[in-house]
Amino acid sequence: MARMTIHKEGYRMLTLLALAIIALSIGVVYLFPKLVWLHYLVGIAGGIIFLIFLQFFRSPKRNLVISSRSIVCPADGRVVAIEEVEEPEYFNGEKRIQVSVFMSPLNVHLNRYPISGRIAYAKYHPGEFLVAWHPKSSTENERNTVVIETEFGPTVLIRQIAGFVARRIVWYCNQGDEVKQGDELGFIKFGSRVDLFLPLDAKIKVELEEKVKGGISVLAEI
Repeated sequence: MARMTIHKEGYRMLTLLALAIIALSIGVVYLFPKLVWLHYLVGIAGGIIFLIFLQFFRSPKRNLVISSRSIVCPADGRVVAIEEVEEPEYFNGEKRIQVSVFMSPLNVHLNRYPISGRIAYAKYHPGEFLVAWHPKSSTENERNTVVIETEFGPTVLIRQIAGFVARRIVWYCNQGDEVKQGDELGFIKFGSRVDLFLPLDAKIKVELEEKVKGGISVLAEI
């Protein structure tokens, strides 16, 4: 079994949540000293809420797939789109194969680089908070676009998209950075989606609704 740790993006939120739960529990005991059942209820409810947040920020240690020609899944979730589209932001309407992975609040939300190369483009866009599986979420939601130029030619675009619940996208790259497949790209908090835009000759290795794991599942070969 993979060793589990807590991602650094969760440290502050989990600390504040723990302090809030402790303060609430002390307040309930102080205000209602005779209602023992209420003390237990608040304690149990607080513990459950903390565990829910804790599992959301988990960061499992994995034996990552490393292959120069493989597009490795950037996040845990399920495949919700495989289609040929025109990508307007970076490729100026050029056709690409879009593969989208939806992450529920129960999935690991750490995002990884799908392939090694150089960051040719990186841009954050404020926007709406449509549900992550909505077709327009890729172009209208809060999002962050990163384009990776591989050393052997093909260019891959990855887009982090905030969902209805997700309200913060975190990324760790800048234009010009050299990145390695499987390393941390960023983190999206509380339900979200990641889109990949691949060359038309990419050989897709997954199917719609298939469950995938970040850093392990191979989405395509280029």
